[in-house]
Amino acid sequence: MKNFVQPGNTITLTAPYAVVSGDGLLVGSIFGIAAGTAALGEPVETALVGVFDITKVGSQAWTVGAKVYWDDTNKRCTTVATDNTLIGVAIEAVASGAGDTIGRVRLNAAFL
Repeated sequence: MKNFVQPGNTITLTAPYAVVSGDGLLVGSIFGIAAGTAALGEPVETALVGVFDITKVGSQAWTVGAKVYWDDTNKRCTTVATDNTLIGVAIEAVASGAGDTIGRVRLNAAFL
């Protein structure tokens, strides 16, 4: 195909805030995981698909297959849909302890 550009698994975005490798970032309706460090306004290579361990709300249990949303205000994942952006699904259960702040998410790469 003459019009094919790339697979689209990663793209370069402008960092909406300072990020380090592994941080989530939301640019418009595009959510991804930073592949490197970037200051506000700098370009950063961003993964749109894959499975990632991402910071989540403590004291919130997750079940396998639960929809996961990005809380851009607090820069973490949650299962609460209100005012948040759907980014994927949980692929491992996570307990509800206050210290349970990492969840494993399969990104959906959809722009809803």
